[in-house]
Amino acid sequence: MPALDPPLPDARLDFTPAWLSPSEADALLSGLRDAIAWETHRIRLFGREHDVPRLSCWIGDPGATYTYSGTRFTPRSWPAALSWLRARLIAELDVPFNSVLANLYRDGRDCMGWHSDDEHELGPAPVIASLSLGGERRFVLKHRRDPALRRALVLPHGSLLVMAGATQRHYRHALPRTTRDVAPRINLTFRRVQSP
Repeated sequence: MPALDPPLPDARLDFTPAWLSPSEADALLSGLRDAIAWETHRIRLFGREHDVPRLSCWIGDPGATYTYSGTRFTPRSWPAALSWLRARLIAELDVPFNSVLANLYRDGRDCMGWHSDDEHELGPAPVIASLSLGGERRFVLKHRRDPALRRALVLPHGSLLVMAGATQRHYRHALPRTTRDVAPRINLTFRRVQSP
């Protein structure tokens, strides 16, 4: 996979803008809208619970339980529409992914604030394979200690961004709100949850 050029210090990022063909991406987007049991997750910020401004579903193998912001998520079963995609990612990246967080951004008001995917269950150097389907959105990264180290990427339909190595330890990332008229977007972030 092509590395991000120019590279960001303290990070390992690979980006393929057309990882899926347009027909594969279209079929997957259409199939997943109905195949996934979308729900509103809640997170705790500064001692208060809030609805996350997007719809989500935690999917994985039995036992791939994940805790985020004080909430424990038990995985739902893999929909058939994701089987070939998971197998392809495992073969290409040589990572035995056992779970995926599916997110549905309904319009430009749905977003995700600054965070790192650095939960204990993911290990010290997780590989996160993030596939984007649907409307193009802007994805931003910034260094934890040096906010001047930033990068913004536009994630098109069918693109794959892989974050690995020390990326989660050194960077936060976000998907900002936009006032543009943007089509719905599904984001699939494949992960390997480690056993306790």
